[in-house]
Amino acid sequence: MADMSDGGGSAAGNAGAIAKVGVIGAGVMGAAIAAHVANAGVPVVLLDLARDGEPGALARAAVERMLKADPAPFMSRAAAKLVAPGDLDADFGLLSDCDWIVEAAVERLDVKQGLYRRVEAVRKRGAAVSSNTSTLPLAALTQGLPERFAEDFLVTHFFNPPRYMRLLEIVAGPLTRTQTVARVARFCDVFLGKTVIFCKDRPGFVANRLGAFWLQAAVSLAIAEGLDVEEADALLSRPVGVPKTGVFGLLDLVGLDLTPHVAQSLAAALAPDDPFQRVAKPAPALEAMIARGLTGRKAEGGFYRLNRAGGGRVKEAIDLATLDYRTARKPAIEALDESRGDLRRLMSHDSREGRYVWRVMSGTLAYAAALVGDAADDPAAVDTAMRLGYGWRHGPFELIDRIGAGWLADRLAAEGRPVPDLLRTAAGRGFSRVENGARETLQADGAYAPARRGDGVLLLEDVKLRGAPLLRNSAAALWDVGDGVACFEFTSKMNALDPDTLELLMRAVHEVGRRHRALVIYNEGENFSVGANLGLALFAANIAIWPEIEMLVAQGQTAYRMLKYAPFPVVGAPSGMALGGGCEILLHCDAVQAHAETYMGLVEVGVGLIPGWGGCKEMLARWAAHGRLPKGPMPAVSTVFELVGTARVAKSAAEAKELLYLRPGDGITMNRDRLLADAKAKALALAPGYAPPPAPAFALPGPSGACALRLAAGAFRLAGKASAHDMTVLSALGRVLSGGDADALSPIGEDALLKLEREAFMSLVRDRATLERVEHMLETGKPLRN
Repeated sequence: MADMSDGGGSAAGNAGAIAKVGVIGAGVMGAAIAAHVANAGVPVVLLDLARDGEPGALARAAVERMLKADPAPFMSRAAAKLVAPGDLDADFGLLSDCDWIVEAAVERLDVKQGLYRRVEAVRKRGAAVSSNTSTLPLAALTQGLPERFAEDFLVTHFFNPPRYMRLLEIVAGPLTRTQTVARVARFCDVFLGKTVIFCKDRPGFVANRLGAFWLQAAVSLAIAEGLDVEEADALLSRPVGVPKTGVFGLLDLVGLDLTPHVAQSLAAALAPDDPFQRVAKPAPALEAMIARGLTGRKAEGGFYRLNRAGGGRVKEAIDLATLDYRTARKPAIEALDESRGDLRRLMSHDSREGRYVWRVMSGTLAYAAALVGDAADDPAAVDTAMRLGYGWRHGPFELIDRIGAGWLADRLAAEGRPVPDLLRTAAGRGFSRVENGARETLQADGAYAPARRGDGVLLLEDVKLRGAPLLRNSAAALWDVGDGVACFEFTSKMNALDPDTLELLMRAVHEVGRRHRALVIYNEGENFSVGANLGLALFAANIAIWPEIEMLVAQGQTAYRMLKYAPFPVVGAPSGMALGGGCEILLHCDAVQAHAETYMGLVEVGVGLIPGWGGCKEMLARWAAHGRLPKGPMPAVSTVFELVGTARVAKSAAEAKELLYLRPGDGITMNRDRLLADAKAKALALAPGYAPPPAPAFALPGPSGACALRLAAGAFRLAGKASAHDMTVLSALGRVLSGGDADALSPIGEDALLKLEREAFMSLVRDRATLERVEHMLETGKPLRN
């Protein structure tokens, strides 16, 4: 479970006393919601029906299933202990002391209202009740129920899977108390990590209403234009800021059979003149595929499939005209080549492909404008819904600003199509602007309003609007985030670390030492850092400029030691992947405030290397001081050998604590938008009276320990779990971790261990098998076992 230290405090103290949650329904969504509440360290009751006469069996089975699932709903196995599975009849009274009760039952109004009447009979006064419905209106759900119930009732629409999808749509009714909405929203924000948008009680709320329109239009128009699925996905993916799955790949992921149900539900609930009605009817090809059981990844295939005949893995795509599969191909599209990443040029391209993108995206963007005032109060909520609910890189109004609101309105009008009033209002102005160093968003009334930020939210993107960086080069920047705290940001592709990163980091240590109280290492990229720039290392190795590589290793060691022993506190604030050198920089920080979805590990062995920037010594120091291992030099060495030698990556910040990539006192922040503020607060708390840590000494086993580790690796080799080059790498790792020629009775210092790291790294990087691994990783993104 997540340790919320410095990331919001206790649930009871910070979220209006939501200290226990109840979930009714242990299906896919209900069980996963319960798991995520447990991830926040909050006890949760999970109720469902009996199975085969065994009370609570469905709820218990759901917890067991989630412990085996991948991706995992739980952030750690410890979190599962906070879920109390029970029976919907025998254990219903367990809801009586819950502060929030979430209903995630079947989408039938009669079933839900029956449950609400039972809930009303047992819930304590003021306990919030919400439904996870995505199709039923709140007004219908509360009809005929007591006013006391309606005052505490709302819709909380989670997206699947709840742990990983940040969007939460909240709908309040006319009788819902403001305090109830604020309490639930705050809890979901701080403790569940959700970005909350408030929606009106309209069909499909925001994300699914607009998302379903986009998907329906994309499929039907692709068929009408005679496009292949690969062509449509190539057009409606990265060129328009959508994930590379595109439309047809996304439908395969969520399930083709779900699409008609959502469309039919929306069509039945919306007015006859709503633009959605034009795209509501499922394409005949889609209906035929569903009839044949071709419903996507959960079945034998969908629009795509993997043909495993003869032991192979050939990706195939369906022909939308014949519904026969053929080998998938990468299309060559002139419109993409000529538009060169310019969406307006792509939408204007005089070709079948250009017309397709124009028809799909113009309709979707116009519909988004029509939803403001109907489904949501402001454009920012719609943008957030599509970014976080459907993975769009830019929301619809951000896309409109890119192509020009006036251009879009004029072209729609020229084609005789309706132009929403909000789009006309934005013409010549745009939906977003920066005034006095702050972002503002156009509202339905034509006025601009400041972008909304919750209390405790600090974003680097906002800091950047207010001024220039303190330092900057091609790979990094240093920013002033207020109160004497500076922020070091990686800016390279995938935040890979190179000599420029390290050079600016050393300059930043001097700058912060002169003018600031503390330093935070943080960025707002998808990943904190994927480690060292392998392409640069491969280039240097291929032309045999070994001194340059050794200089890079030494530079990294120097920079990281400067951080560790700086005269001010350094706090790392990772989110996403923190691998290799990205993990090592965090190991050298005084403290870490990690986003819950941080994936840390020393993965160098996967490319035939070992950690070379102090990762080995830092992990040895942590495990040696752990206190729970047997005494003597070998237990810590063996544990680190296993972690590093298997390239073990923690799949959450909670697991990173278990593996000691994070210390017990490091904090975890559930909401990504609160990470910088929490890290800054931690840094300021460390600043008064700060002194750098003492240099550690290591009692290591020396050659006898290295021999024992080689024997352990040999057993893996005999079992077929280690390749020939793995043995070379593990032997080098074992020598470093054992301290080289050290004697357990004579402790060695950091300098000696860093020297061993450098020597082992340089030996391995000269090995042709290592270079083959590096090259393979750069080309395929996958490790080579050679």
